[in-house]
Amino acid sequence: MKGTFITIEGPDGAGKSTAAAHIRDSLEARGIDCLLTREPGGSVIAEQIRSILLDPGNTAMDPVTEAILYAAARRQHLAEVVRPALESGRTVICDRFVDSSLAYQGIGRNLGFDLVWQINEPAIQDTMPDVTILVDIGEEEARRRVKARGVTDRFDLEDRMFRERVHQGFLETARRFPDRIAVIDGEQSEKQVAADSLRVLEQRGLLHGPRPEGTPRTTDRQD
Repeated sequence: MKGTFITIEGPDGAGKSTAAAHIRDSLEARGIDCLLTREPGGSVIAEQIRSILLDPGNTAMDPVTEAILYAAARRQHLAEVVRPALESGRTVICDRFVDSSLAYQGIGRNLGFDLVWQINEPAIQDTMPDVTILVDIGEEEARRRVKARGVTDRFDLEDRMFRERVHQGFLETARRFPDRIAVIDGEQSEKQVAADSLRVLEQRGLLHGPRPEGTPRTTDRQD
């Protein structure tokens, strides 16, 4: 049996980390063995890369360097944490994955989807989510939430135009991967976001533990 790979995506301030925790708690209440992890990070080496990426002092970082570092952290995280968990039949819930790179570096940094995808292909290989929940939130509300919590990382220093490009980048990922990505309204209450997330998993038959061996994951891009 293979485990189920669920990723939660969205702009900063969308509430995806809270949604991921709710999903974990709900699945564990159903007796499903879960691992909640995050990107960048999730393992010792990947967390060290995370500290470089998010350091507010690293404003001179080149966009391609940024994209490569995210891919490096992703590869280490997959090799050390995610793949072993999936191989053992666990359900992995990951706060951010490759769609964040496509949105932030591909569109936000103007590198383009194709280049960022090419950078990430050797990192990901054949490991893609069974389902991705995109917690969508408008730029204005996201900015209000980020401002309320204060500056915590380098991306909190970005201007409105960058955040709007990132938002559009996430919507573009949903357009390109419609079979994998489900969009839910992140401007609702935390309770409703959690309920909508679980509804997506239920509709896709992912509330009942590991899927049968040989069931394919969604890996094809739709350009």
